[in-house]
Amino acid sequence: MDSLLFIDDDVEILEFNRRYFESHGFEVCCAENASAALKFLNEKTFDCIILDIDLPDIDGFSVCRQICQEFETPVIFLSGLTQDEIRIRSFLEGGVDYLGKPYQIRELELRIKARIHRPTLARKETLKFGQLKIDLNAREVFCAGHQLDFTPLQFDILIFLARHPGQVFSYEQIYDGVWNEPIMGSRHNLQVQIALVRQKLGAVCGNMNYIKTVSRKGYRFLENPEEAEEK
Repeated sequence: MDSLLFIDDDVEILEFNRRYFESHGFEVCCAENASAALKFLNEKTFDCIILDIDLPDIDGFSVCRQICQEFETPVIFLSGLTQDEIRIRSFLEGGVDYLGKPYQIRELELRIKARIHRPTLARKETLKFGQLKIDLNAREVFCAGHQLDFTPLQFDILIFLARHPGQVFSYEQIYDGVWNEPIMGSRHNLQVQIALVRQKLGAVCGNMNYIKTVSRKGYRFLENPEEAEEK
């Protein structure tokens, strides 16, 4: 049975989520503040954590950082704070997904299942593109001898594109391929994540623009960015 930890100071939301997810076969724990949540985490292992940002004792970003330092549990932010800078920071702090309030409970369920049941790789595989090396088993990325730091979600986006160099993918295709579910209005979250992946690649790989925007169509991964630029 998959276990979930909901962290939110809104008691009604906690109870609503508890009833729904318990009726759908999950084990659910609820915490009204960060202190209670950290106590749960020291006592039990969870498959996914659903975290609000505006908590009464410690803000959700600080909680997420602490969770990511000590545990490998995926963190999904569920918050009424929907400004672009808040969404971006939620991913920078280690969150794997973000859903704004008000929300559809079915969409939250799909997002949770997608993060818990990420498919595993059956065989050893490494992708190489010039100085860029992607180790799919170790989930590590190196460029020019330097290791890049990607969140699990950013790594999934990178390997999805890198597995199909030269092919153009729409937002919907990328979202469906990474989350294994329809996009359901969350294009902005995907745009933020792709921008962060490109930013991190650019910071280490110099002028190697491996992910190219194709106007009005989506994105494609370039096997050799230098040759593409010359053309």
